[in-house]
Amino acid sequence: MKLQMRPLLVVFFLMFGGISAWAADPVKLSFGTDWLAEAEHGGFYQSQALGLYRRHGLDISIRMGGPQTNGSLAVAGGQVDFMLASGALSALSMAEQGIPVQAVAAYFQKDPQVLIAHPGTGADTMEELRGHPIMMSAGARATLWEFLKRRFGYEDAQYRPYNFALAPWLRDKTMVMEGFLSSEPYLIEKQTGERPVVQLIADHGFANYSDVILVRSRMIAEHPDWVQAFVDASAEGWYSYLYGDPSPGNALIRHDNPDMTQDVLDNAIAVMRAHGIVDSGESLTNGIGAMSDARWAALLDSMTEAGLFKPGLDARRAYTLRFVNRKVGMELRPR
Repeated sequence: MKLQMRPLLVVFFLMFGGISAWAADPVKLSFGTDWLAEAEHGGFYQSQALGLYRRHGLDISIRMGGPQTNGSLAVAGGQVDFMLASGALSALSMAEQGIPVQAVAAYFQKDPQVLIAHPGTGADTMEELRGHPIMMSAGARATLWEFLKRRFGYEDAQYRPYNFALAPWLRDKTMVMEGFLSSEPYLIEKQTGERPVVQLIADHGFANYSDVILVRSRMIAEHPDWVQAFVDASAEGWYSYLYGDPSPGNALIRHDNPDMTQDVLDNAIAVMRAHGIVDSGESLTNGIGAMSDARWAALLDSMTEAGLFKPGLDARRAYTLRFVNRKVGMELRPR
């Protein structure tokens, strides 16, 4: 792809000393995503499109995920060097199993998972969803579902398997569906003309980080400079994607996932900005990708209470703060 001298890219050139800053021999590494290419991966694709990974000395190949992606196995087994996990619970689960993998950054301060209900059906609050059938993925059943049962009194009889198709939800007015704030609600409104009832679970006590980067502990020990380069370049990419011109990243997303449409990308970016999915909370003071001991401890406590983990697990085994909270790229946020 031919690079164009967009205003934001010029800023990067000035900040890092122009073309001479590009690494002569970048290190070839792989990055696996958790799903088909979408706006929720936008910062990473933007870093690729603008050459930010190469500027930091890395030659990153992005390997798109999908419904059958098992990120934990991919990174633990060395199939990829960096893995995007949908949530921090993956890192905690691996720590409990003694798998030598840690989270090194969290690019979503809020987990974008939502529950979606039909309007006018008396399902307007989390409590009112009791008794309604709820479609959730197998992965969410093992994690998020347990939290919802403990917090809101849902029962296993409500659970329905979710195969990522809207049709069952559209046919049944009593049905509730798992989704992403930046995706399914827009698609439903576009198809039906009605705005569904949407509950962002992060606003109801679910403290999960999302878009978490998992790395093998061996790489952290032997090549911390590679990890730092990836974390920093990705943060810069997210600032550019959210607050600059996202079209370079979007072009790569649509190349990898031709079914993705521009209106869906535009909506997702607007929603992520409006709800502070990427840039809110800890990132406002420490930069995109920020994490904290307190937040990890609170997440583990709530999930242990929900029965997901055995008491006694040390959350610090699941992550490291070594590479984040450095305020990288914060100067690119509009004032």
